[in-house]
Amino acid sequence: MKNKYLILLTVLCLSGSKLYAQTSQFSVWGAWFHTQKLSEHWGYAFDGQFRSADKVDYLRNILLRPSVAYHFNKNQSVNLGYAYVTTNGRTPDGEKTFRPESRIFEQFTQVHKTGVSIQLSHRFRLEQRYLGDSADDRDDNYFAQRFRYFIRAVIPTRRDTNFSKGTFIALQNEVFLNVQNKNKVNTHFFDQNRAYVAFGYRFSKKFDLELGYLNQYTKAISSGTLNNVVQMAFYTRL
Repeated sequence: MKNKYLILLTVLCLSGSKLYAQTSQFSVWGAWFHTQKLSEHWGYAFDGQFRSADKVDYLRNILLRPSVAYHFNKNQSVNLGYAYVTTNGRTPDGEKTFRPESRIFEQFTQVHKTGVSIQLSHRFRLEQRYLGDSADDRDDNYFAQRFRYFIRAVIPTRRDTNFSKGTFIALQNEVFLNVQNKNKVNTHFFDQNRAYVAFGYRFSKKFDLELGYLNQYTKAISSGTLNNVVQMAFYTRL
């Protein structure tokens, strides 16, 4: 069973680099992911992300995403949250554009171990997206829904039944699917795929730091974009 999961995840991660895209980009992302339990069942989560435009020309996206969590047990939880996303852009003439987006989301997360020490996470998220006007004064507010499936493996570089400190490898993949009003996004059911591999260090059970490569393929109306991302991520847990 362990080998089946890891083979599947590796194939998903590698497949991102095989997807065809008409344009290719390079950007840098920084992220902080925090989870905290307030009681046996209740807690909250927050992540903040900063993403550059192509060739790190400017800050393209800021994402702030808090949520309330209910833990059924140590391996299963649900979250209800809100996300605010800003998108800065440039027109062909070099003029700046700005578009805000608000999201409400619901998610279910399942965590389990495979083998001695490999932790595997599955996350199922449904997003209700409210996109605001862009800077060109058009009335283009719209609503859409998107489903996301995320799978992640944390693999310590040494066998440890209670991994609390040391180096690890992270493998993950996330698929995005437009399930409502896809014609408002890119007309496709498939929206994007993000495959990721990273090397990290766990300082304690409360803090991880990792640096990795993320392969983001985004489907546009008539083409696709392959974004090669260098990402640094911090994970804190209380």
